[in-house]
Order: sequence, then C-alpha cells, then structure tokens
Amino acid sequence: MSGTHKYPTISFRISPREREQIEAKIFASGMKKKDYFVRSCIYNRVCVVGKKEMVYQIVEKLQEMQSRMEELSEQIKGEKPEVTTEEIRELQTSYEDMLKAILWMLDGAKYLWQGNTNGEEKSPDSGNC
Repeated sequence: MSGTHKYPTISFRISPREREQIEAKIFASGMKKKDYFVRSCIYNRVCVVGKKEMVYQIVEKLQEMQSRMEELSEQIKGEKPEVTTEEIRELQTSYEDMLKAILWMLDGAKYLWQGNTNGEEKSPDSGNC
C-alpha cells in the first residue's frame, strides 16, 4: 500500500541549540542519524568505532575551522573588520559543539591507545566504551 509504513515514526521537538549539539555528535560518530538515535536511546550510549574515511572528514572539518579562524583573525587585526559580534558568537558555538563532539568520540576510542592492565586489547563490543 502506498503511503503506509511498516514501522511507526518517533519524533520530538528540540531547540535549535540542542539540534546543533546533536548534529555535531552525529557527524563525529560517522553514523547515520537513525542508527545514532536508536543506539543512543536503547543503550544510553553510543560506541563509535572510527573509520579512516571518517577521520579524514573530521580532519577536513578541523582544517575548515582553522582556515575560517585565520580569516577572522586577519579581519579583526585590520582597520575595518567585516565580521559582526553575532557572527563570532555563532561560530564560537558551532566550533565548540564540533570540538566537544570530537573529544567525546576520542574519549570513547581511547581503548585503542591506552590498552588495559593485563596487556590484552579489548574491542568496543566488550563494554569498555
């Protein structure tokens, strides 16, 4: 039947700020939105296993952020800055969300470089993330 779905839709309203934070975490996780929400709701945590492609996307995002900050720095040093205080606040909020999401992801993957006390490396599915 057209127009009907097998499974129900779950939806809720969030503030623009909450959406920005969630979107940053989803981006940093490299997951599809649906998978991120399901894992987050069911398990109250999201275990992220990084892929090379995702790391490249994060590096590109960080390079964009660095480039934009360098541009802003030059504008501010100039005699007549083109950027407004509001734009700076928005960028600060956006960058803060992205950096927090990246740190959150790295914290979940710290088992990769920290190991454990008995010398065995645990996998993400073993409950250590």
